[in-house]
Amino acid sequence: MSKSSEQPLRCPPRRCPWVGKPQIYVDYHDKEWGVPIGDDRTLFQKLVLEGFQAGLSWITILKKRERFVEVLDGFDPEKIVHYDGAKIAELMADAGIIRHRAKIEATISNARAYLDLAEQQSLGAFFWGFVDGQTIDNKIVHMKEVPGKTVLSEKISKVLKQKGFRFCGPVGIYALMQSAGLVNDHLVDCHRYEPCRKLAKQFSAPVR
Repeated sequence: MSKSSEQPLRCPPRRCPWVGKPQIYVDYHDKEWGVPIGDDRTLFQKLVLEGFQAGLSWITILKKRERFVEVLDGFDPEKIVHYDGAKIAELMADAGIIRHRAKIEATISNARAYLDLAEQQSLGAFFWGFVDGQTIDNKIVHMKEVPGKTVLSEKISKVLKQKGFRFCGPVGIYALMQSAGLVNDHLVDCHRYEPCRKLAKQFSAPVR
């Protein structure tokens, strides 16, 4: 092959250091994490999965997410709220999800809390109201600057619990805030920092 026909080597894009090698993890970082979300069903899914993730790695949840969607009726709260003992037993027997009874039961009670909240405001309006509808850009330079939780995530967690939600501690809530774009915690030299920053400027947060 002549030098003129040789293709220059392409360096992989710079990513946040927490991204593992599995492609499912790379895709999550590159396509989802930090993109502003206002859709109620999607936020409910994230809230539930963060609850299931407690004590586990996020990659474990990612690998099981598709099955969660299947067995939890697409995370439809109006269906989940009617789950009975037989359904709980069915879920406890499904190796494709996290078989944790307390977390499964919390998913059902969270569906009820979601529907109760919906009588006053959407879940999207609830979350985005805490940041005045604007993504918090933390301009992270080093991973050590990324918090595990914040005063704001503690506040949101407290209010959620007052409204009947369970398995929604401040660490899980901060992870949701990162994932759903309420905060931009991509490192500034990550190839996704600027795209997520631009998406945040274009995003119209739900208000009711």
